[in-house]
Amino acid sequence: MSKIESIGILTSGGDAPGMNAAIRAVTRAGIFAGFKVFGIYRGFKGLISDEIEEFSTQNVSNIIQRGGTILKTARCKEFQTPEGRQCAYDVLRRHGIDALVVIGGDGSLTGARIFANEFSFPIVGLPGTIDNDLYGTDSTIGYDTALNTIMECVDKIRDTATSHERLFFIEVMGRDAGFLALNGAIASGAEAAIIPEFSTQTDQLADLIDHGFRKSKNSSIVLVAESPLTGGAMGLAKRMEEEYPQYDVRVTILGHLQRGGSPSAFDRILASRMGAAAVDALLDDQRNVMIGIKNDEIVYVPFTKAIKNDKPINTELINTQRRLSI
Repeated sequence: MSKIESIGILTSGGDAPGMNAAIRAVTRAGIFAGFKVFGIYRGFKGLISDEIEEFSTQNVSNIIQRGGTILKTARCKEFQTPEGRQCAYDVLRRHGIDALVVIGGDGSLTGARIFANEFSFPIVGLPGTIDNDLYGTDSTIGYDTALNTIMECVDKIRDTATSHERLFFIEVMGRDAGFLALNGAIASGAEAAIIPEFSTQTDQLADLIDHGFRKSKNSSIVLVAESPLTGGAMGLAKRMEEEYPQYDVRVTILGHLQRGGSPSAFDRILASRMGAAAVDALLDDQRNVMIGIKNDEIVYVPFTKAIKNDKPINTELINTQRRLSI
C-alpha cells in the first residue's frame, strides 16, 4: 500500500446524532497524525460533484454537541453506477486524497465496499445509524440518543393514554431491525413491542391480545417498528378496529423526531472513540473495515461481515419485556 498522506471524510444515508462528533474526531486525530484532512459535503453525491474542502481543527470546533451532520448528506443514484464511481475516484485523485472515512449505515458501507474493491482504495467505515442494525458492533452512533428521544416521547404520550384509557400504537424507526422498538419498550415501561424479527414466525398482534395484556390496566402502549413485516402502527390500528372493536385505539408516528437533537454523552464518547480509531486503522494499513465496539473495546469488522450478517436480537431482552409488562 502506498503511504497515506491525506484522508477524506463523508457522511451518507440517514443522519444520526453523533455524526458531528465523529467528524470532529477523525479530523483532529488525522491532523494529529500528520494527515491532510478533507471534508466531503453531501456524501457520495458531493464526492462526484467535487464539493470538497480542506479541514483544519477550526472547521470542527463547537460541533460535538450538534445533531445532524455539518457535512450534510444526500442520496446518490449515480454512485450506484460504474461511471459514477469512476468519476468519484477521479475527483479523489485530483485532490490527492489517499483514503476515505465513510460514516453511515448499511447502504453507505455497501457503496464504500464496492468502491474500495473496484479501485483498491483504502476505506474505513464508522457505523452511523440510529437503527443499531450493523453486525459486529454492540452499538452504532446515534442509537443511544434516538432511544432516549423515544423514551421521552412515550413518557408524554402515556399521560394522555392514561387520562383517556386508550391503547396507543407508537411507531418508531427500524425497517429491518427491532432494537429501537424493543429497548424503547423496556425503557418506557410499554406493554409490548412488535418487531420485524418475529413477524414471519408468529402473529404478534393476535399473540398480544390472546395473552390478555390489558387485564389489569386501563391504558396500554405498544411500540411498533415501522417495517412492512409488522404492518406498521397504522396497519395494526386498522386490524384492531376490524378484529377487536372494543379497544379505543390511537396512533402516533414518531418519524424523524428520532433522528434529531443533541447527541447523548454516550454517543459523543462512542463517536469520538470510533473516529480516532478510524485514523489508527489507516495508520495500521487496515482497509475495507468498519470500526465497531464490543464489550467496550474497539474492534475492526470486515465490511463483508458488517453488511451481510444479520445482527441478532437478544432473546433475553424479549423475555424481560414480557415479564415486566404484566
